[in-house]
Amino acid sequence: MKQVIYRNLTSKILHLGFILLLTFSTSLIAQEGDPANGKSLFNANCASCHKLDKPMTGPALRNVEARLAEEQGLDREWINAWIRNSAAMIKSGDPYATKIFAEWNNTAMTAFPQLSDQDITDILAYTAQPKPEPVVLNGGGGETIPDDRGASNNLILGALAILFGLLAVALVLVKRTLNRFADAKGIEVATKEKGLPLWKAFVQNQFLVLVTVIFLLLASGYFVYGYFMQVGIDQGYEPVQPIHYSHRIHAGDNAIDCKYCHSSARVSKHSGIPSLNICMNCHKSISEVAPETLAEGREYGVDYNAEIQRLYDAVGWDGTAYTGDSKPVKWIRIHNLPDFAYFNHSQHVSVAGIECQTCHGPVEEMEIMYQHAPLTMGWCINCHRETNVKVQDNGYYTKIHEELSKKYGVDQLTAAQMGGLECGKCHY
Repeated sequence: MKQVIYRNLTSKILHLGFILLLTFSTSLIAQEGDPANGKSLFNANCASCHKLDKPMTGPALRNVEARLAEEQGLDREWINAWIRNSAAMIKSGDPYATKIFAEWNNTAMTAFPQLSDQDITDILAYTAQPKPEPVVLNGGGGETIPDDRGASNNLILGALAILFGLLAVALVLVKRTLNRFADAKGIEVATKEKGLPLWKAFVQNQFLVLVTVIFLLLASGYFVYGYFMQVGIDQGYEPVQPIHYSHRIHAGDNAIDCKYCHSSARVSKHSGIPSLNICMNCHKSISEVAPETLAEGREYGVDYNAEIQRLYDAVGWDGTAYTGDSKPVKWIRIHNLPDFAYFNHSQHVSVAGIECQTCHGPVEEMEIMYQHAPLTMGWCINCHRETNVKVQDNGYYTKIHEELSKKYGVDQLTAAQMGGLECGKCHY
C-alpha cells in the first residue's frame, strides 16, 4: 500500500514539473517574441522615424532593450509605457523620458496605445537581431572575376595567323623549287603576256564611266539626304545624370505612378522636373537600400547608397534635420523638341488619357532613362492617323464626336479626323 502511495506521489510531482516546464517554455517563447512579425510592425509603425543602425528623426534602435537595461537600468515595463504614451511619461517627470525628449529637440514621439505587450515584444525581438553582414560580390573584396575567354580567343587567332603565314611561305618555296627544277631540265615555263591594266580598260570604256558617275551621284545624294534627315533626332540618347536615378526601381519595382513625380504633366504643357522635395518625401526615411538591391546596382556599376547621399548633400539633409545648405542639381534634359514644335502634355495625358509609355517607352524597365521614340514629325503624324480618340466617359469630345462621326460615317474617330493633321495644331 505504501508503494502505491509513493508511485502516485511521484506521478503527481512529474505532472506538476511538466506543467511548470510547459508554462515556463511558453512564457519564454512569448518573451523572446517573433522577429518576422516584429519587422512588419516596425516598418508599419516605427520606420518613418527610426532606423536600426543610424539615427534619423529618432535614435537608432538596434539592441535598444539591452542598452536601456545596461545603461539606464530600465526594464520592459518602462519601454511599454514609453511606446504607448511618451507624452504622459514626460509630463510625469520621469528622468530618462525628460532627458531623451530634450536630446531630440523636444520632438514628441507618436503614441501607440493600440500595440499589445506581445506586439512590443515582437518589435524588440526584431531590434535585437544581429546586424547582417554586408553583401560581397565576386568572391570577396569587390574584385571582378577575370574573364579568360578573351585571352583564349586571341591565342587561337594568333595560332591561325601563324599557320596561314607558314602556308604562304611554303607555297612560295614550292614555286621556286619547281622553277629551278624546270631550268635544270631545260623545260621552258610558259609566261602570261601582260595585258592592259584594269584601270586603263575602265577609262577607255565611256559607257562604264558614265554609269559609274551616275551611280556615285545618286548614292551620294541618298547618303547626304539621310544624314541631314537625322539632324536633331536623338533617339537612344542616354546622358549620365549628376545623381543616378533608377526608373527600374522607382517606377518598376515600387510601382510609383509617373505623375506622382511629374505632376505638372496633368495640367501643363511640360511634364516638369521633380523638385528634390518630392524625392525627400520618401528618402527622408530611406537612407540606404536593401542588400539585394545594392547588389543589383553593382551590376550596373552604381552604388545606390552613395547616390542617396548625393541627394542629401544637394537638399541639405544631415540625416536628422535640414541644414539649409542646399545645392542645385544640374539635370540633363533628355527629351527636347524644337522650339517651333508645340506639344502639350496635359492635352495628351489628361484629355486623351494616353499612357506615358506610349511615347517614352518601357520606363519601368530602364535603369538609365533614354529617349525611346524618335519624336519626329512623321512619327507624331502616324500616331494621329492610327490612334482612335477615347470618347467614352469623356465629355470634352461628346458634341464633336456626334458631328464628325456623321461626317465621316464612322463609329471611331482618329486624331487626324479631328484636325490632328492641321499645321496650326503644332506650328503657330
